[in-house]
Amino acid sequence: MYLRAVHAEGQIPVLQQFVRDNPLGILTTAIKSPIHSFIQSSHIPFVLDVPPSAKDDDTIPTGILRGHMAKQNPQAKALMEALAEQNAAGNNKLELTDEVLILFNGPHHHYVTPKFYTETKPVSGKVVPTWNYSAVQAYGKISVYCNSKAEETGAFLQKQIEDLSRQSETGIMGYTGGDKKSAWNVSEAPVNYVELLKKNIIGIEIRIERLQGKFKMSQEMGEGDREGVVKGFEELGSEVGRGIAHSVRERAALKDQQKSL
Repeated sequence: MYLRAVHAEGQIPVLQQFVRDNPLGILTTAIKSPIHSFIQSSHIPFVLDVPPSAKDDDTIPTGILRGHMAKQNPQAKALMEALAEQNAAGNNKLELTDEVLILFNGPHHHYVTPKFYTETKPVSGKVVPTWNYSAVQAYGKISVYCNSKAEETGAFLQKQIEDLSRQSETGIMGYTGGDKKSAWNVSEAPVNYVELLKKNIIGIEIRIERLQGKFKMSQEMGEGDREGVVKGFEELGSEVGRGIAHSVRERAALKDQQKSL
């Protein structure tokens, strides 16, 4: 990830919360295989676990990303193929030697027209189009649970699908009970049906070693141009436009706060 200082976000708790708010990650692996593509990517919703002892530490990117994918996914096949030798040794949880990358994108991104720069454009015309967006990249070592006959694999997959369902039902759908609808639970599906599905997926667990974050939201522009960007996006009258405008204001405030320190 290209990180200009003005766009970089280095606070680990902020990056971790970004992942929780945007859990659909793009897992990318580079695995040599005589059958499958060397570089592969898959969209996977993740659950982020952070040890209690690390929650207040804003310097160490501690955490575990948990997910699952279909065994028929070529990327899953490449992972299982790469770990076949370890599997022969009787291991149920297998870790790939090389690191993997998971990309999380923010909910709002948009093209920025030079017409929004109401301060610089009328004076010099020295402005060009760009794109505003936010993203976090996680790097780490991936472990795979692929032996469907192993108790450890079954336990991991059961916890994974239960936690992911709970996270999505409450955090995304807002089904928290009380005055709102109750969340769907895995236990509502037939047990034999869930067990059958579990046999056709693998569990993945990524031990995070590095986290990088970027909020490219017009912070590099002067105050007048930023105000023009905010006004321009608000006038779009769309959810994305309002989201970008809010992020530009938020990041501008952080930039000004850092200047005053």
